[in-house]
Amino acid sequence: MPRWKTLTLALACVAALAARAAAPNLGGRIVVVAVEDDYPPFNYVAPGTGKPVGWDYDVVRELARRLNFRPEFREISWDSMIQAVSTGQFDMAANGITVTPDRARVVDFSRSYAQVRQRLLVRIDEKRFSTLEEFAATPGARLGAQKGNTNYTRAEEMVGRTRIVAYDAFGDLVLALITGDLDAVIIDDVGGQGYVGANAGRLRLLDGALAAQDLAMIFPKGSPLRSAVDGGLAAMRDDGTLGRISAVWFAPALPTPDSAKP
Repeated sequence: MPRWKTLTLALACVAALAARAAAPNLGGRIVVVAVEDDYPPFNYVAPGTGKPVGWDYDVVRELARRLNFRPEFREISWDSMIQAVSTGQFDMAANGITVTPDRARVVDFSRSYAQVRQRLLVRIDEKRFSTLEEFAATPGARLGAQKGNTNYTRAEEMVGRTRIVAYDAFGDLVLALITGDLDAVIIDDVGGQGYVGANAGRLRLLDGALAAQDLAMIFPKGSPLRSAVDGGLAAMRDDGTLGRISAVWFAPALPTPDSAKP
């Protein structure tokens, strides 16, 4: 190996060790983490085993190991999650949450760990439309969206409220799509890939995507836990751990926001 590569690798290792050594020690405290358990591949109940799994579980457990806390995951519906965190019912939430100014007024966001783009999920045999524009121009085509989600706002912008059918959970949206009660579901591309993989041969994503959005974890306003998690996420990014976890759950790789890049 060339000398400069050896030096670069050594410096990277030193930086990673320094970041880990500088990480705050939370003293083994319990951290209550809100999850939806219905949002693959971020968090969901694995078919067959009944065990909750996903990117959020792996990342939070690694954060817990580095920061010395004990995560206690609790399921809550999406439409109650942000309010519950804002009032202190949970210490944080990890659920692929989109960063928005309205939400930032009631909760604190971690550093953004990924970017997603909203797309349309459809049945694999759909022939009436193949792009976002064609769907919008198809009279009577019903678009499913989750209540209280940024996807619902984008759905209104795309087709207007009269063509939207709202559900509480993404799992219900996908089931309605498969059974023909909906013609498309608006969803972020990463979550959409998760549902395509979980329903092989039934679903696909239409071509085209809307503007990118940042994802982050959330905390009650003023929580000191946020800065600790930010430091942990930065160290996991710098030493490659975040990328390795993402490679397990996402294909293609989870896009990183510019603000999170070295």
